Amino acid sequence: MSRESDLGDRLRELSGGSAVALKLAPENYADNYLLALNATIQGGNVEVDGHTIYVSVTNPASLIWTIAQALDVPADRLSFVDAISHIMMDFRNPLENASYIESPRMLENIMLRVEYLLKKHPSKRPVVIIDSVNALAIHNPPALLSEFFHILLNNLKARQVLTVLLAVSEESATFVDQILALTVDETIEVRADSGGM
Repeated sequence: MSRESDLGDRLRELSGGSAVALKLAPENYADNYLLALNATIQGGNVEVDGHTIYVSVTNPASLIWTIAQALDVPADRLSFVDAISHIMMDFRNPLENASYIESPRMLENIMLRVEYLLKKHPSKRPVVIIDSVNALAIHNPPALLSEFFHILLNNLKARQVLTVLLAVSEESATFVDQILALTVDETIEVRADSGGM
């Protein structure tokens, strides 16, 4: 998938309750990451009053919010569950639209905050983005992480939430690939420098 519009269109076609993995190619990773962010934050939600919840485990919410502002995303359409700022010691200026968790190991707290934000910001087509599966796998044992995704994604599907999981594509099959194979409805390869899916 080579353009934000192509990826955004594909995400808009997905029904509520779908779970999709965006596997970012490691070559030109920054370009692939920005393509995925643009498509998910700006293009994934078609409702005028739609709300996106961004679970931030790779980069602090402040960085994602800076990118979202550059994309002209209104503050009332985006909120964060930030599980990385505390351990990165990047907690000087907390965002009003962010809920902070002390560690990516606090998986139950992540689920509870997502649930709270879904109730706080009801919309016809809510979107939850998890960035990223690889980062969560670094901080959590496999069995616990599998259980987390099983419970979270089943709950989000039942509530008709579109869930987008970001992951880094790797050459050999890994535990992350196993989690994605068991939990998502579709996997899309994201390569900003090529036209393939």
